[in-house]
Order: sequence, then C-alpha cells, then structure tokens
Amino acid sequence: MAALKLLGISGSLRKDATNTMLLREAARLFGECTYVQGNIIFPLYNGDDEAATGVPAVVETLAQQIADADGVLISTPEYNKGPSGALKNALDWVSRASVKPWGDKPVAVMSAAAGRAGGERAQMVLRGYMVAFRPRILQGPEIHLAGSGTAFDANGHLTGEIYVKDLTALMNSLRAEIAR
Repeated sequence: MAALKLLGISGSLRKDATNTMLLREAARLFGECTYVQGNIIFPLYNGDDEAATGVPAVVETLAQQIADADGVLISTPEYNKGPSGALKNALDWVSRASVKPWGDKPVAVMSAAAGRAGGERAQMVLRGYMVAFRPRILQGPEIHLAGSGTAFDANGHLTGEIYVKDLTALMNSLRAEIAR
C-alpha cells in the first residue's frame, strides 16, 4: 500500500515560521506518509487580472496538490485577530482554479502564535472561511500553540507534552478520517 499523502499549508511566509514547523511536526506525528509543503506566495487576487491573464500556474499547482492529497494540514498565525492575508489570498485564488479540490477533503486546522491564546481567534475565522468549500474539517482536539517562538527544540520537535499529546491525537483523528 502506498504511503498516504499529506499537504501542509502554512499561513506564514516567514523563513523559520513556527506555523511551518508545527505542520512538519504534525506530519512527523502522523506517521508514515509523504509530506509536501504547499506554496502560497501568490499575487494579490484581482478579478481584472484574472480576466486578463487567467489563474496563475502557481495557484493551479496548489489546487492540484490539494486534490491529490489524502489529507490537508493548515496552520495559521494570528494577525490582528484573524488569519494572515497571505492565507486568505491563497484560499481566494484556489477557489478560482480549474480544479475544485476542497469538497469532502479531510482537513486538520491548527494555529501557532506568540500570544497566550496561540492563534485561537485566527483559527476560528479560518474555519469560517473554509465552510463554503465543504471540506471535512476535524473538530479536535484543537491545537492553539501559544508562545510558539519557544515551543520547539533544536530539531524542530514540540517540547510541551500536552501539545505533543493533542497533536498526536489530532493526527490519529486525521488518519481515521482519511480511512473513512
């Protein structure tokens, strides 16, 4: 049997983003799988640009990666009580792609932020954004990684026992949802 395919989408564009680290840790805790990190560095969505030049190839690539994945992991930072503009822009663009990849797709949502709430508000807003696409978003356990700048060791592994326990449980739930 081929390894399951997971796609990670980080809402942070930063080189050493803790949201990207959280996705990699989730894939590690998921167990045997093929993990791919999606690229969301897209131009800003503008309907006039789309009408003139079509959907960019980089958007079509991400849409196909979502479609090809057995499950998707999304992690968002919290910027001013919501997800990053880059992540919202990516969702808007993917909705315009020729492939409509989200329907019935198992999706695990999580967040990592410097603040004490760990991106909880951003994650709730992100869940709302996803409703129109009709994926199968896992309901928990919720992962709101607080103080994310100090939450990983030198190998990129989570150091908080409760976070490891909850993220492992979320990945077990994702594996079960994929099998469903």
